[in-house]
Amino acid sequence: MRLGEVSFWYDALGGVPSRRPALAGDTRADVCIVGAGYSGLWAAYYLKQADPGLDILIVEKEFAGYGASGRNGGWLAGSFAWDRATYAKTSSRAAVIAMGAAFRQSVPEVIRVAGAEGIDADIQPTDELIIARNPGQLSRMRADLAERRRWGEGADQLYEIDATALRERVNVPVALGALVETGVARIQPAKLVQGLVRVVEAMGVRIAEDTEVTRIAPKRVTTNHGVVTANVILRATEGYTANLRQSHRDWLPLNSAQIVTEPLPDDLWRQIGWTGSELIGDMSRVYCYCQRTADGRIAVGSRGVPYLWGSRTDTDGKPDRITVQRLQRIFQRYFPAAASVPIAHAWCGVLGVPRDWCATVGYDRDTGIGWAGGYVGVGVATSNLAGRTLADLVTRQTTELTVLPWVNRRVRKWEPEPLRWIGVRAAYWGKHLADWKEQRRGT
Repeated sequence: MRLGEVSFWYDALGGVPSRRPALAGDTRADVCIVGAGYSGLWAAYYLKQADPGLDILIVEKEFAGYGASGRNGGWLAGSFAWDRATYAKTSSRAAVIAMGAAFRQSVPEVIRVAGAEGIDADIQPTDELIIARNPGQLSRMRADLAERRRWGEGADQLYEIDATALRERVNVPVALGALVETGVARIQPAKLVQGLVRVVEAMGVRIAEDTEVTRIAPKRVTTNHGVVTANVILRATEGYTANLRQSHRDWLPLNSAQIVTEPLPDDLWRQIGWTGSELIGDMSRVYCYCQRTADGRIAVGSRGVPYLWGSRTDTDGKPDRITVQRLQRIFQRYFPAAASVPIAHAWCGVLGVPRDWCATVGYDRDTGIGWAGGYVGVGVATSNLAGRTLADLVTRQTTELTVLPWVNRRVRKWEPEPLRWIGVRAAYWGKHLADWKEQRRGT
């Protein structure tokens, strides 16, 4: 089993890409983007679409696509993963409903751009199946469905199926039913991010890798290789935002991990019954997320050790032994027929979590500084909407995107240590305990 090395997705491409040169001393740009993941690349793409003459420079500490953009579960889904009522407090019900529609529209937009730009990312439109395996999960699933109905999601987007209908799509033991969300897609994350890199470079965007940003100030980005002067600066660092001293407590880097099997033989696929490309998750509190890869493997992800002291991040995606074992147990629980299939690769990464667990995008015209992130694990589609929104904000357009409730929201910072570590660890211990009791008692 390979551990870390960023992710299996890069291993499948023959390894991580060779790095571009670091920044060669002080320089100028019209726009400087900090972070070369989905958010930064989408922002660069749409800014160039709006104004091809813009001189855009992206600075990246590692290599483009090193973070969550090259490690995620490959779910291109426009799900509203945040608390609608929180956004409604500072806007309106209609505005939150419009925000949900904008997130869903990001899925076909990503597919459209990939097709137009020749990005082959193993994109397969499909459905998402969120499975309930005990009565407690089933009750929670139905409550979630009712809540989402109240916020305008119709039967064409979301509906319940029973255990019999679920088995016709995938044979998960002891499943009582599932919530089906339409309009999603499976992707190969590294292929998408590297495709975006190729596209924006062809548009004239400069990318400096191996360049660590140490401070962001109006019109000035300080790095370990020089200073970038720019009228517009966009912070697109997501789970790595805590590495910036001035933003250390803005977003918490929460850990997630994945494993992927060797390719399954056809007879095992027939036993599992997973003949489509559905994305599979569950209603547990410490949830899992699975996909059938384009080359016939099963990828399974979930929370590992949720948080490291001092908002530290992993080293090149190498997970701990206990997390890998837990993921193996999830895989064997859901797909017992394939329990003997070897695990090929295990890796981990971080996602950005604001204090109120609600994503934000914004731009301050006075300072020229913008930001996007805090996606809490649903960044593949959300980053596209963030990139489009940042482009509109920077070019001073008032559009249907720039008035959505997540624009220019600011929340309080996370608590200092040791409160941060204690709080997150205690919360996840409670979630694990609740899942264990619910599975044992069925309530």
